[in-house]
This record gives sequence, structure tokens and C-alpha cells, in this order.
Amino acid sequence: MKRINTSRYAEFGKYTKREKMVKLLKDYGIRNQSVLNAFLTIPRHCFIPESEQEKAYRDQAVQIGYGQTISQPYVVALMLENLHLTPGDHVLEIGSGSGYVLALLSLLVKRVTGIELEKALVTQSRDMLKKLKIENAEVINGNGYLGYRSKAPYNAILLSAAPDALPENLLSQLKPGGKLILPVGRSQQLLVLYESVNGEWKGKVITDVQFVPLRDEKPV
Repeated sequence: MKRINTSRYAEFGKYTKREKMVKLLKDYGIRNQSVLNAFLTIPRHCFIPESEQEKAYRDQAVQIGYGQTISQPYVVALMLENLHLTPGDHVLEIGSGSGYVLALLSLLVKRVTGIELEKALVTQSRDMLKKLKIENAEVINGNGYLGYRSKAPYNAILLSAAPDALPENLLSQLKPGGKLILPVGRSQQLLVLYESVNGEWKGKVITDVQFVPLRDEKPV
């Protein structure tokens, strides 16, 4: 377990709001203390447009522009908890948006790589990560369906947007024993965790979810 200084970003304010959010996550059944500490530490409001600031610590997805959202805290916490991350891991996040989940992951693992299609969000994400002095996360402007082979293999891959079906090429970018978690589907979506069992990939459904679609396009 990585030691997390939960007051690291106290100067950014709204710490008591984060405490209330973490209490809610506990009430919903999140038990991993490192995950809870990460949510307590990272100032979610810094990754949200000013016009949406009042929603920053509600348990809901929030619009961040370009048709994208920052995901519901409980669902993100559930995804992180189910990956059973360790401090030495390298994680790939696909659809990294404004960088909030990257910031959370930076406290939990050794290294995190994000892919985001919208160039403006890539710039925002890089700027905020730099402002928070997070040095073990990077963001690539690219098509998430392709993953990012040049930095593979990964211990875990997390998708923060939903493809219609599993992009199976992502499985080949995982280390042996690696895990992939993603929302999948169009009108009705499921959160699914993929793990290799006796040499075969098996999917485990965790819950119903609603994410923005993962776009299969050239970076913009």
C-alpha cells in the first residue's frame, strides 16, 4: 500500500466536501482504504469547469465539455477497487478526459498513462497534473480503441468511456495476470472486469452503468 498524504492539496480547498464524499463512498460499500484516501486527497473540483463547480462533490457524472463527462465517484471507486492495484503497477486509462482518474491513479500506482481523443482536454489534463505536481502520469492524444502499445504491457487497463463491445486488441497489451475493466454497450451498459483464468479471458459483470460512448475516430 502506498502511503498517501491526504492533506497534500489542502491549499486547493473543499477538503470537508471531499470528506463527505468519501463517507458516502464508504456507505455505498467501498472498503479499499487506499482508494478512499485517493478520493480524499485529489481536489475533484479542479478538473471540472467553473460553471459545474457546485456539482463537484456530488455522486454524479459532471459535464466537462466536448460531449464528455467526469465519471460518477462511486463508479470510479468501484472500478479502482475491483482492479486490486499495487504500488508497482503501470496502468493505462482510456478516455481520460480532464485527468481526474489519472490523478487518483497516480497516488495508487507507480505509473499511469492516459489516452484522450479531444486535444483540448489533453491540454487541460496536462496543465492540471502539472499544477498538482503529479509526475508519474502522462496523457497521450490518441484513439483509445487502439490502446497504446509503445508503453505496453500494463498491469491494468481502465476504460472511462463505453465501446459497443470489448476491443479485444487491448487484452494483448496486458501483462500476464493483468486486468481490464470497462463499461460496455450502447443503450444498456454493463461494467465488466476481464481476467485471464486458466489461459482464457473471462468477463465478470459488476453492475449496470451509464458512460459516454468511446469514439473510434482520429484524434481531434
